[in-house]
Amino acid sequence: MQTTWKGTISFGLVSIPVHLYSATQEHDVPLHQVHAKDGGRVRMKRYCEREEKEVPYAEIARGYESPDGRTVTLTDEDLADLPLPSKKIIDVLAFVDAGEIDPLMFSKAYYVGVADKAAAKPYALLRDALTESGQIAVTKIALRTRESPAVLRVHDGTLVLQTCIWPDEVRPVAGIAPEEDVTVRPQELKMARSLMDTLSEDFDLAQLHDDYQQALQQVITARLEGVELPHEEEAGEAPDNVIDLMEALRSSLKQAKGGRATAAGSGPEEDGPAPRGRAPATKRAASAGAASEPAPEAAAPAAKKATGAKRTTTGKATTGKSTAPRKAS
Repeated sequence: MQTTWKGTISFGLVSIPVHLYSATQEHDVPLHQVHAKDGGRVRMKRYCEREEKEVPYAEIARGYESPDGRTVTLTDEDLADLPLPSKKIIDVLAFVDAGEIDPLMFSKAYYVGVADKAAAKPYALLRDALTESGQIAVTKIALRTRESPAVLRVHDGTLVLQTCIWPDEVRPVAGIAPEEDVTVRPQELKMARSLMDTLSEDFDLAQLHDDYQQALQQVITARLEGVELPHEEEAGEAPDNVIDLMEALRSSLKQAKGGRATAAGSGPEEDGPAPRGRAPATKRAASAGAASEPAPEAAAPAAKKATGAKRTTTGKATTGKSTAPRKAS
């Protein structure tokens, strides 16, 4: 694993020489720009406006333009020699409960490894102290051309440094949530919690996968082989309102439990009283994004609309039989 940064964790008078390694990697399908007319590769060239010619990468430097139009050129040496204490030191400023840092502030994660054998003991000391206290360490670090606040925490017995954005870089939330007063009844809250518990049974985050990249790869393969492109069946119209929230919650809960029971080889479990009104109940369940079992006397158009509102992860419409909402796979 390639080293991203070398420096020292300063923990009071204790120093821990460490290396940082990128903890995450993305698996995007590599795409590049081409000319739509003939498929020719489009490349970006570094062009000097003053000399009106292309320049090699070795001659590229960073620059800053002042409000009065003057340009200051900054070399790699200038940036490397910045008078910045956090350039090679991760200075532990405080220890706080993990809940005090809003996850909205988290950015990129790095594994923290020891630089030599002498760092093993203080490394283990800091790791075990964080584990026992349940806290995280607040620090600052300079990576590349930016200084960032960061936290040190423990993941699978290894220290992890997670960079953060500055508090003033978090945009205010005013005007985003509904401003009018909304009353949620205790029965609705109880039903919502039951639905949450049911959907969370046996959920495994590690089983999630990227459907977009898989679909993109299918399209690319079809193009390469000259066959018909795969198509997603047209989705039903998204609901623009919820007519009966309790009815939608009850139908969603029944569908979730029924889908899990069906997957286990048994019939759907009953939960609570049957929905009031057969065809209208099916329509309301579809408006909430969940297709319930239509009643025997329900009109065929209503049942068709209800089943069209729910799709499996492969993009095929479900049948009239209820299926579980999309799970991790």
